[in-house]
Amino acid sequence: MLKLNELPPNEGQTFTKKRIGRGSGSGQGCTAGKGNNGAWARTGHNYKPYFEGGQTPHTRRLPKRGFNHASKVYFQIVNLGELNNVISSETEITLEWLFEKGLVLNLKEPVKVLGNGEFAKAVKISANAFSKSALEKIEKANGKAEVVAGA
Repeated sequence: MLKLNELPPNEGQTFTKKRIGRGSGSGQGCTAGKGNNGAWARTGHNYKPYFEGGQTPHTRRLPKRGFNHASKVYFQIVNLGELNNVISSETEITLEWLFEKGLVLNLKEPVKVLGNGEFAKAVKISANAFSKSALEKIEKANGKAEVVAGA
C-alpha cells in the first residue's frame, strides 16, 4: 500500500537549484551570471527609471511648458447656430436631448451654450452655463435659458 510520505512528486515539478558562485566547474562561477562587475553586479544598486547612463535624461533635456490647473472646469461647447439647425418641434432642450442628438459627447462633463450663429426659436434651454451673447439671442427669440447645477 502506498503511503502519503512515499508519494513521488509529479513529473517536472521538482528540479535542482542552480548553485551559482561555486567555482568555474559549475558553469556559473566567476561572476555568477552577473556580467563583468558594474552596478548591476552589486547589492543595493538602484537606478532611477529615467537614468540614461550618465547622459542628460529626457526630463532635464526637454523644455517644460505650460501649467495645468487641477480645478479648472472644461466645458463642452454648443453653439446656438447648431441648435437652430437641429431643433424641429421641441419646446424644451435638456442635456439628455443634446446627448441624443450628438451635440454633446459626455453627460458627466458640463455644457456651455455660446451665441455663435443665428437663433430664432422660442424654446427653453437647460445647460450648465451660457455666454452673454447666447442669453441675449435666446431672450430675443422669446426663449428661456435655465442654468443647471453641476459646473
